[in-house]
Amino acid sequence: MEKRFDTTLLEEMLSASMRPLLIGHFNPDGDSVGSLAGMYHYLRERGMTPSAVLPSPYPDYLAFLIGEDTPVTIHSHEDNSARELISSADLLICFDFNRLSRTEQLEEDILASKVPKVLIDHHPFPEVEYFDLVYSEIEVSSSCELLFWVLMSMSDVEGDVSSLGLKCAESLYVGMMTDTNNFYNSVSASTFEMASLLTDAGVDKTRLQECVYNNYSVDRMRLMGHLLKDCLYVIEDCGVAYLLLSDADKRLYNFAIGDSEGFVNLPLSIKGIRISALFSELDKGQDKYIRVSLRSKGDLDVNRFASLYCNGGGHLNAAGGRLYMPFEKVGPYIEKSFREFLKIG
Repeated sequence: MEKRFDTTLLEEMLSASMRPLLIGHFNPDGDSVGSLAGMYHYLRERGMTPSAVLPSPYPDYLAFLIGEDTPVTIHSHEDNSARELISSADLLICFDFNRLSRTEQLEEDILASKVPKVLIDHHPFPEVEYFDLVYSEIEVSSSCELLFWVLMSMSDVEGDVSSLGLKCAESLYVGMMTDTNNFYNSVSASTFEMASLLTDAGVDKTRLQECVYNNYSVDRMRLMGHLLKDCLYVIEDCGVAYLLLSDADKRLYNFAIGDSEGFVNLPLSIKGIRISALFSELDKGQDKYIRVSLRSKGDLDVNRFASLYCNGGGHLNAAGGRLYMPFEKVGPYIEKSFREFLKIG
C-alpha cells in the first residue's frame, strides 16, 4: 500500500515523549472523540501512557469509546486537572479543530505551553502558526479518516490495518461514520477504502451503528417529535428550513448532551430545501449563547454564511457558530440573514 504521509517527524516526537497529551474540541462530536480515542489506543498498543483532555463533556452515545481503559479528563470551572495536564505534558496532539478558540477555556493554556504541538484536522484555514507539525486535508471526510491514513503511514504499521488494534480501528470508524452522517456527506473513494480495510480487519460496523444510532432515550425521541411539529420553520422561497430548540424545551424533555445530534439534518429531507439549520439555546451560568448548526446541499456554502452571520465557520456543506442575542430574536434575524445571503427578497 502506498504511503500517503511523511510521518518521520511525528515518529521522532512520539519517541521523545514521556507524557503525550491528546486534546479534542469543545462540544466534542464523534469525530473529535473518535480521533482522540483512536490515537489513545494506538499509543497504548505501543506501550505509551498518553493522557486525554476535552474542554467539555462528550455525548452519552459515545461513552462506549471512552471506557475505563481510556481515561479522559473533562475541563470544568471547578477543576483545574485539565490545565495541570497541559502544563505537565511534553507533547500536545490536537484533533478536529482548526482554531485554538475551539478549545474554549483551555486555549490560553495550550498557547502558553512551550512543548511541541501537533494538529490533525480536516477543517479549512487551520492556525498552522501555533503548531510544529500539521496534518491538514479538507478533502477527507473527517479527522478520523485523516488520522487513519497518517497511522497507516507510520513505520510500525506500514499499511497493516490489523496492527492498529481493534479499539483504535473502532474509534476511527465511528468518527468517520458520524462525521459523514452515516456515509451521506463528504464521502470519497478514500473513505470507502478506509471503511473496507477496517471491516476486513474485524470492525463490526453493525454493532457500531447500533451503539451510535439506535441507543437514544425516549425523551430524545419525543423532543425530536416536538421540534418537527411545533418548532420547524420553512422559508420556501429561499429553500431554507430551520429548527429552534429552546432551553425550556430542553428542560421539559430532560435533555442530555448529544440528544440534538442529527436534528439539523432532518429538514434537508423536505422537498426543495437546500439549507437547514438548528438553533439551540444555551443558558447555564456563565454560558449564555445560541449554538448554531448548519447543513446544505450542492454548492451552497454554509461555511461562508456561518462566518458572515453566526460568528463561526466549518465546511462547504456543514458549519456551525454562535449567536449572542435573545432567543426570541433568532427567527427574524436568521430569516433576514438568509434572504440577504441568498439575495432573495
